[in-house]
Amino acid sequence: MTRIPTKPEILDWITANPTLTSKRDISKAFGIKGAARIDLKRLLKELEAEGHLEKRKKTYSDPDRLPPVSVLLVTAPDNNGDLFAKPMEWQGTGVEPVVLLITRASDPALGEGDRILARLTQVKADDHHYEGRLIRRIGTNPKRILGVYRARSEGGRILPIDKGGDKEWIVGAGATGGAKDGELVEAELAGPKGRMGLPLARIVDRLGDPSAPKAVSLIAIHQHAIPDAFPDDVVAEADAHSPKELGNRVDLRDMPLVTIDPSDARDHDDACFAQADDNPDNEGGHIVWVAIADVAAYVTPGSALDREARNRGNSTYFPDRVVPMLPDRLSGDLCSLHEGVPRACIAVKMTLDAQGQKIAHEFVRGLMRSPASLHYEEVQAAIDGSPNERTEPVLEPVLQPLYAAYAALVEARQLRQPLELNLPERQIVLGDDGAVQSVNFKDRLDAHKLIEEFMVLANVAAAETLIAKKSPLLFRVHEEPSQDKLNALRETVMAAGLTLAKGQVLQTAHLNRLLAQAADTDDEELINITTLRSMTQAYYSPQNFGHFGLALRSYAHFTSPIRRYADLIVHRALVTAHGWGDDGLSPADIDNLEKTGTHISDTERRSMVAERDTTDRYLAAYLSERVGEEFTGRINGIAKFGMFVKLDESGADGLVPIRSLGNEFFHFDRDAGTLMGADTGITYQIGQTVTAKLTEAAPVTGGVALELLTVEGAEVPRGNRMSPAGRSPRRKATNHKRKSDKIKRKVKRTRP
Repeated sequence: MTRIPTKPEILDWITANPTLTSKRDISKAFGIKGAARIDLKRLLKELEAEGHLEKRKKTYSDPDRLPPVSVLLVTAPDNNGDLFAKPMEWQGTGVEPVVLLITRASDPALGEGDRILARLTQVKADDHHYEGRLIRRIGTNPKRILGVYRARSEGGRILPIDKGGDKEWIVGAGATGGAKDGELVEAELAGPKGRMGLPLARIVDRLGDPSAPKAVSLIAIHQHAIPDAFPDDVVAEADAHSPKELGNRVDLRDMPLVTIDPSDARDHDDACFAQADDNPDNEGGHIVWVAIADVAAYVTPGSALDREARNRGNSTYFPDRVVPMLPDRLSGDLCSLHEGVPRACIAVKMTLDAQGQKIAHEFVRGLMRSPASLHYEEVQAAIDGSPNERTEPVLEPVLQPLYAAYAALVEARQLRQPLELNLPERQIVLGDDGAVQSVNFKDRLDAHKLIEEFMVLANVAAAETLIAKKSPLLFRVHEEPSQDKLNALRETVMAAGLTLAKGQVLQTAHLNRLLAQAADTDDEELINITTLRSMTQAYYSPQNFGHFGLALRSYAHFTSPIRRYADLIVHRALVTAHGWGDDGLSPADIDNLEKTGTHISDTERRSMVAERDTTDRYLAAYLSERVGEEFTGRINGIAKFGMFVKLDESGADGLVPIRSLGNEFFHFDRDAGTLMGADTGITYQIGQTVTAKLTEAAPVTGGVALELLTVEGAEVPRGNRMSPAGRSPRRKATNHKRKSDKIKRKVKRTRP
């Protein structure tokens, strides 16, 4: 006879195996077969009725599970000296979870009564339910600096790399953290000023060689003056917030709004759900919901959080870290749509017809609870026929309807014809030591495209709603290319033997036809790169000039308020336009829209440059061990002083100095973007395939130097370096020096 587990045994199993919680998983775990499954179903229903479990589309889960980032209260250590904590916001009905704190050498000393923000991992143990790792102590935000450590007889000093900071910090003998002279270190303020009025510091992290990969992003942060430490009042304000309750919000907690993000994502600011429209007047249509974290409910106009978020403008992303726009209490916790916990949101319900055209939409301010936090690869695998234990319960009721709605949106996209560039994005993969492990192409799955299309649709809905309600807002503007850039593009297109429509108003459809002509040819990358370079840079503005690249008349950013201030402004505008509360657009917000748009456009560009510089340094460090090796690539830039080559393997951009091209004079044609040898007649231009030898890779600067070996399969010729006048400046200078030396020798012989 099959033994039926007890209720405590079932609860223990679900707690220990949060990803294996369907009835089938539980049956398999306890060896329940046949008619005994009826008894198991009865027990599960009783546990659900008693409030111990909640059913989420064939999956049972513990409603009392803590979010992955939580505020904890540190309790007294046990007899073994282990430190435990309990949740500050526990509202469950079961046993209060116990958290074992896993401390690191760099963590500050914690004691009973301390409130901390910690990242949690659920475990199966006798005396605790979670392991927690400290993010920081609540209410404390010690000042930190990055600098080079200089050892002294007792302790040492830190020379900050930030020119605007203190000149030096003193480090006591017991606060060096084992740092060695010349190492790059991160330190925090450890006490009042010491000798000579200099502040006392404690080293919290050793980053080693300042030119090492682990230091790269930190250097970029300081070089580009990206704020990376939150002021104390900002941290205190974030810590004072607690989760929002239902109140006047629309209850969306039973709607299976899933988040789909990269596998390493720590925050989730968007969720989606779709279903077939049952309205007989919209046969074949779809209902799509997009829910976005309600950051406006926490970051109100004029608050310390608001001032700092506007100052930062956006989050900045590096291969090894993120500099967030909002403190982690918000970005990683209260404003993140974590699985299984109620979260405030602003959601839009959009009705699509069978061809993917949006025929209606409406916004609500709600409270949601995501049943699953999924990543792109597992979602795509599920749709392709290989679901795992996380995606199988939501495959039929959630994922398949999402892809059905996406298929309709693809049809509408093809009709709209947004710009379809084909420029694969490279991803730098770091090892545990911070060094570049590999450089890969990012996969472009349908799961990525699905989320992109849903977000574009929601952004359009936000812009259209606010225009209809005559509300001020910040548009995302992308203007048409300038005539000069189009002329340069046409020259490149003609040289490649292709055509681009002329004498009519340029549309993205014309560019897409050009890109289609170039597809699968040797000129594909050249045409894609040149088309991209012909585009203007997008920006934020209260005036609506449309979005050329997306082929949209009205577009605003609504879907990422955790990481973009522009989206927060749009959220506030929606709050005011719908009369949802007093946390909408303030008079100061409206008066400063123009200035805010300019400022956050600038901070966006600052982040882009810092991210690009960091990528260059990582790639230079990756290549530094391979100096002397040969690589294939393509010319992707021409200048008076040489050319730039993008290497196929890593995507690194290397400079080929003009002096290394041979003994001849080169004519630089700025308009045509070419270098032509006066002696050999060889012409270098963007898009040519080359082989080059790596001659230098400098991690500190990110510089990569190359020597050209072949172009389009032929060996690079070496000319006589003759100028148009007949003799090179170098040869003239050499002959002049020879004459001068001859005169000097003659003078020397004739001296008495």
